[in-house]
Amino acid sequence: MPIRRFYKLYLSPNRKYVKSLKNLLGFVPGNLSLYRLAFRHKSVAQNIKKGVKNSNERLEFLGDAVLGSVVAEVLFKQYPYEDEGFLTELRSKIVNRVNLNQLARKLGFDQLIQYDTKMVNSTRQSSLLGDAFEALIGAVYLDKGYDFTRNFLINHIIKSHIDIHKLEQTETNFKSKLIEWCQRHGKDITFELIGNQEGESNKLFTVQAIIEGEIMGSGKEFNKKNAEKLAAEKACEALSI
Repeated sequence: MPIRRFYKLYLSPNRKYVKSLKNLLGFVPGNLSLYRLAFRHKSVAQNIKKGVKNSNERLEFLGDAVLGSVVAEVLFKQYPYEDEGFLTELRSKIVNRVNLNQLARKLGFDQLIQYDTKMVNSTRQSSLLGDAFEALIGAVYLDKGYDFTRNFLINHIIKSHIDIHKLEQTETNFKSKLIEWCQRHGKDITFELIGNQEGESNKLFTVQAIIEGEIMGSGKEFNKKNAEKLAAEKACEALSI
């Protein structure tokens, strides 16, 4: 199976891999297996248990949660007089797949990702970067702990590579983009509320973006409008819009 291996680090001694990661991340990694896993796409992964592969998908899930938490804290402190809707939308602009793809490429992650070129088309390749970025955050969290990961994200990533004020002024209306795309391609789209969960003081709404009967994205938020935005964003990611 043809596997694209960037940088040839996977054929090099561990010390060279550690040095390269240190240059990339600014710190010395501990558990190398976590970082190798963070850059391994499912197309080159092996089954380790029924239904589970040794790919970066689980780390991506973890990293997404950690990244969202840190970004939420940064925005909460930076904008003390803005409401929840503003903070949710700005967080979405920072952690959306397009932005993470560009950030990961800027950081040089494209030199490290392992994937099968026969199973991943050119359209999908760009999204591997954002996935790997989130997986890396998950790896750092497991290797170094939350406080270290938080400081790494704030000082090495957010302050150095993300212009929050510029993103604040950027219009990213994913719902409008998705509807316009569907109109151009003659596809039916609906946003369906599939229920909400009672919280102590709020209801968590779940909305699905459905195109031609297929669920293309799902979003959960504490108001229906923001849930629709998140669902539309996920659908835009899936369709590479």
